Amino acid sequence: MSDDLFSHNPAKSRYELEVDGLIAFADYQRSGHRLVIPHVEADPALRGTGAAGRLMVKVAEVARAEGMRITPLCSYAAAWLRRNDPELIA
Repeated sequence: MSDDLFSHNPAKSRYELEVDGLIAFADYQRSGHRLVIPHVEADPALRGTGAAGRLMVKVAEVARAEGMRITPLCSYAAAWLRRNDPELIA
């Protein structure tokens, strides 16, 4: 298993997870105490590896640490939150 590198990229308004040089990312907008996630995408080579799920774990940790809730506009983010962290959904 490779090491995942999670980072916040404020210049692009997204959170990123780098896996073996490939990126999965979640775009976001902040709205008060809500983190709006319009889009989550993984490099095609990462699909099926769980990278997007590991990215969402980190995004949920950030939201919780900052006292925020998540409004998922992206169907993947919405499904992940319903399954894994429904109390974070705003």
